[in-house]
Amino acid sequence: MTKQISEREIVLGILLEITKEGGYSHIVLRNTLEKYQYLDKKEREFITRVVEGTLEHLIEIDYIINQFSKVKVNKMKPVIRTIIRNSVYQIKYMDSIPDHAVCSESVKLAVKKGFSGLRGYVNGVLRSVVKGIDEVEYPSDPIKRLSVRYSCPEWIIRLWKETYDLSLIETMLKDFQTEKPTTIRRCRSRITMEQLKKRLEEEHVLVENHPYLKDALLISKYDYLESLETFREGLFVVQDISSMLVGELAHVQAGAQVIDLCAAPGGKALDVAERILMEGQAGCSGHVEARDLTEYKVSLIEENIERMGLCNVTAVCQDASVYDEKSAGKADIVIADLPCSGLGVLGKKTDLKYKASPEGIVSLVKLQRKILSCAASYVKPGGELLYSTCTVNPKENIENVHWFLKEFPEFYADDIREDLCLELRESVTENGCIQLLPGVHKSDGFFIARLRKKEV
Repeated sequence: MTKQISEREIVLGILLEITKEGGYSHIVLRNTLEKYQYLDKKEREFITRVVEGTLEHLIEIDYIINQFSKVKVNKMKPVIRTIIRNSVYQIKYMDSIPDHAVCSESVKLAVKKGFSGLRGYVNGVLRSVVKGIDEVEYPSDPIKRLSVRYSCPEWIIRLWKETYDLSLIETMLKDFQTEKPTTIRRCRSRITMEQLKKRLEEEHVLVENHPYLKDALLISKYDYLESLETFREGLFVVQDISSMLVGELAHVQAGAQVIDLCAAPGGKALDVAERILMEGQAGCSGHVEARDLTEYKVSLIEENIERMGLCNVTAVCQDASVYDEKSAGKADIVIADLPCSGLGVLGKKTDLKYKASPEGIVSLVKLQRKILSCAASYVKPGGELLYSTCTVNPKENIENVHWFLKEFPEFYADDIREDLCLELRESVTENGCIQLLPGVHKSDGFFIARLRKKEV
């Protein structure tokens, strides 16, 4: 029986929704794969790789196309542009697919989508790319070269150059384009590490220890998460090691009252909730209130709470930028993992680099400071505020810490070295703060500061 829709047509639809309609790649891709669950593993892998790869290499792909097409990329019809873009990705980065098959299938798809008059154009451009792709010369200017080679907007590279040298910037950019295993955290209250490893291996998953934390594992060679019984049973959560470090740096004690201001999908809140349970006696002890801005995000937190079966954490829909008088002085720990540019997780959320802007970062810094101002009053004397972002931009990180300590002198930066593994202690450049860098550390780009409120 002939399929009503091919994998390439699904790829086209996903990419158009992302590039034309402004959808977020991880959400659009996840929702589409759920819709076409009947596809086999190889077909889902093809769709995922072509979508993610095309977005990851988009600037480079457009640069290549413009070498061979008289009509520049930005002047093409969206459907034709998208077909050619993902075809060039396949030609350059997918050796398992013959070039002639890529050209042929792309022409067929253009015709199916009502562009039979452009079949010759699509075929001609792609065959020219096949013949000349190995001779394409990249810009000689170092910033332009990095921009094209690693498909990163020039303004981001110039922004980073204010802090990092070009060699380190290239290390980060290269790491974003390196395929990595999935990092997971064991649910301590439900299974031992030995038991979890055994269960995963029985599901034919490749399992490795993470060097930074004893409860973290690296997994690969699985189909998709929901296919794993261990995941469905809530025996682990997907969480990057950088995010896990927030829980590791929190001084969690039995009975602790915790507010997580921007919690979705709930990894840090659930981590701390488990730590409270492990510290406490029988039954539930302490409480974590996991807040986020929208009902959708709250539903993500609630799904994870239910999957893990935790009794001491609740999800609440609340705007972190609006002061909550009822929370004043109530929290032993406030977690503020704030909205940011996301420039430390471009390997996972590739399209963020195309959505970000210098003006957007200025607005984000204002929002971050507004939320931090609210958060300061929620912390009890002697309590702590854990501030984090998934970016490598100092304006959103260490500069916010300097501002905060000046505005709120009742806080001080708390020494975190003894709470970190030996490999990370040397990365603490300022007291209480650590900046993790992709390619330098085995983690996302991430910033954490532990700020303690003085005792009265």
